[in-house]
Amino acid sequence: MRLLLVNANTSEFVTGRVAEAARAVAGPGTEIRAVTGTFGARVIGTRSENAVAMHSTMALVAEHAGDCDGVLIAVSYDTAVDAAREMLPIPVLGMTEAALHVATLLGRRVGVIAFGKRVLGLYRDTIGATGLGGCVAGWRALESAAPYAPGDQSEVDRMIVAAAADLVERDGVEAIVLTGAVMAGVPARLQPRIDVPMFDGITTGVPLLEALVRMKPAKPRTGSYALPAGRESVALSSALARRLEG
Repeated sequence: MRLLLVNANTSEFVTGRVAEAARAVAGPGTEIRAVTGTFGARVIGTRSENAVAMHSTMALVAEHAGDCDGVLIAVSYDTAVDAAREMLPIPVLGMTEAALHVATLLGRRVGVIAFGKRVLGLYRDTIGATGLGGCVAGWRALESAAPYAPGDQSEVDRMIVAAAADLVERDGVEAIVLTGAVMAGVPARLQPRIDVPMFDGITTGVPLLEALVRMKPAKPRTGSYALPAGRESVALSSALARRLEG
């Protein structure tokens, strides 16, 4: 089985973190291929940057998914997940929707930890699109750029643990989603210091995607997720144009 992880951030550091965490949880025989955006923001943090990243995601998917069995969107806004799901005949999963679905299986009240107050609106939209927004009982926004560069992460770890404890104490959450592709693998390291299960979207998304691939779900032949065909386009990459033409 070959899974494609699509990081439309243009940060190779983030892609490396995502790929490492994905390979740590992938089953025997699963190959992880991780690709990075070639244009757009270094780290997506605004609606405008995310709009650009949607184009980047679609171009990366069109170019690299041809010999893959499933795709995981490795941007925590699940950037272009529905469009990629429409365009491809294989399962496509967003990392945040994966973490949220797993969290709601283990607790009815879910807490969300994000980095930066500004991105809370993007996460509310992302989670709202899953239909599970009503399960979110509390939000915490942490202000730190430290996770996006190598170096000591002990202060960031302390902030996450404190936010998790506050969500449990004040909001009564029973499971926590830690957002951000760069947070891949962090919950496993911090779990002994946190009283409820905490998840990131990569270490939940890879096993879920493996399961979807094994299920071999049928591709819709009608409706909004049917394959596009006969669509004319201008100035797109050749791979993306071919996908739209069908």
